[in-house]
Amino acid sequence: MTRIPLIVSLLFVSLFATAADRPNVILILTDDQGFGDVGFHGNSELNTPYLDQLANESTELTNFYVQPLCTPTRAALLTGRYPERTGAVEVNFGRSIIREEEVTIAEELKAAGYRTGIFGKWHLGDNYPVRPSDMGFEECLHHTAGGVGQAGDPPGNTYFDPILQHNNVPKKYEGYCNDIFFHEAMDFAEANKDDPFFIFLATNLPHLPLQVDEKYVKPYRKYGVNEINAKTYGMIANIDENVGYVMKRLKELDLEDDTIVIFLSDNGPRTSRQKNDLYPDRYNAGLRGTKSSMYEGGIRVPFLIRWPGKFEAGAKLPQIAAHIDLLPTLLDVCGASVTDEDRVVDGKSLLPLLSNPKNKWPDRMLFFQHNANHEPLMYSHFAARSQRYKIVQPLPNPRDTVLDIGEYDINAQLKSLELYDIENDPSEITNIANSHPDLVESMMESYENWYRDVTAELDYWNPQRIYLGAPEENPAQLSTFDLQKMTRLPFWSARVTRAGNYRFTLKFNRATEDCTAYLRFGSVQVSQPISAGDTSCVFDSVTLRSGDGRLEAWLKKGLDSKTVNFLVAEYR
Repeated sequence: MTRIPLIVSLLFVSLFATAADRPNVILILTDDQGFGDVGFHGNSELNTPYLDQLANESTELTNFYVQPLCTPTRAALLTGRYPERTGAVEVNFGRSIIREEEVTIAEELKAAGYRTGIFGKWHLGDNYPVRPSDMGFEECLHHTAGGVGQAGDPPGNTYFDPILQHNNVPKKYEGYCNDIFFHEAMDFAEANKDDPFFIFLATNLPHLPLQVDEKYVKPYRKYGVNEINAKTYGMIANIDENVGYVMKRLKELDLEDDTIVIFLSDNGPRTSRQKNDLYPDRYNAGLRGTKSSMYEGGIRVPFLIRWPGKFEAGAKLPQIAAHIDLLPTLLDVCGASVTDEDRVVDGKSLLPLLSNPKNKWPDRMLFFQHNANHEPLMYSHFAARSQRYKIVQPLPNPRDTVLDIGEYDINAQLKSLELYDIENDPSEITNIANSHPDLVESMMESYENWYRDVTAELDYWNPQRIYLGAPEENPAQLSTFDLQKMTRLPFWSARVTRAGNYRFTLKFNRATEDCTAYLRFGSVQVSQPISAGDTSCVFDSVTLRSGDGRLEAWLKKGLDSKTVNFLVAEYR
């Protein structure tokens, strides 16, 4: 955990980011695209000419790491801090919501005079106070929840002609979602070409569902690729085409040399096979594991950074780096700084290495953990990586089953530790833990110290709350995507910002029989009868006090309880 050295920062600001000539930044983040899902990593089945060209013009960090799932990666990337510090440690159940006190790259660059925009996927909270617009982005075009068509997204939404949030207002668009995101992003660039801009172009491709125009799929199906991979590769072909579109527009706008373009993915590939397999049906450059795995295939991703005349084209740097490094690196490059000097930044600025690959680069340790429970569990499903070695605890994380630490078998986790010499065994075939006990002990000590540090401040049982009655979002719509599932009856962690009367609308699947709808916040509980065939009901005037609490809404018939799909809370 480091701070950005002031002297180094000032030096590189003077070299690269004078007030009159600060670079634009386009950060392209794909979703579930693996290390092998690009032509420039030797995938003979996949055709990515524009990404291959970008690789030839970029510096590539060949050992770049992220978390094994998307939300934690996004939180770390945008804040420069390990996700355990931010509260955004999982992909749903209310644990994908970033804490409002976190500060993003967008906020820092906006404070430094940059125009900021997000286009695509956010997945760090759908409600005030942690929407993209609340976290530093001026122009926002994104889908809700973790993906198009998921529980928090408008019912029936697809990748074609989707309903998207434009500056927090739902709007129907025509076309394919990825084309929309890339074209709107470049229109934003054109509108702000006279000012420095930061664009977070976070596509939801090639994440499930596998929806893409058949013209992208047919070449791979004809080639003999299985259907799942054919559609996945078709989606990546669309990504590739849009990367080419970005580079073409930059050239037309005469911004090609003044814009840093970064390309990476948020985690390893998602497949139908087991996450820790070496598998024959999807090329991943020999890496073991897939999305959600702590093996290399789950957390190592392609990473390109292009800045003509500043970063060496075609260079391949083997030094380990990670998502947490992007914030300090971009702040250095853009002449900005961390506005709160007391806030810990875990990442390390890569600018000295990128500007001169011959610069001496000290070894370091990077850490990764999949936190599927209500609070992180030490020793559970983690990895620690130095430049040469990597320690892995690969057992599946006990998802949502461990509420009492006494139920958690620590010994089983410790007995499963594996150690690999990644420089000589990148496929993680030979476990050398038994022959290197001293190294295992040393790396475990580093991991334990890291874990205690990054989990020291947050109360994970008191997550970020969704605000009700806030003028910034009234009414507020809540979905099952953010339900906390600590008890038999799930709930939203909410904060009533203004005492008074509220109108609550409950939306649910068509009732198959007469039942009763309930709403509860704190000590206030109301109910009303529901008739078979109903899909919604309204509690027109519910008086609430301001404060924090559990917001619950459910349908009940006898002992059978069902949660609602959406709840709309309006302060009146």
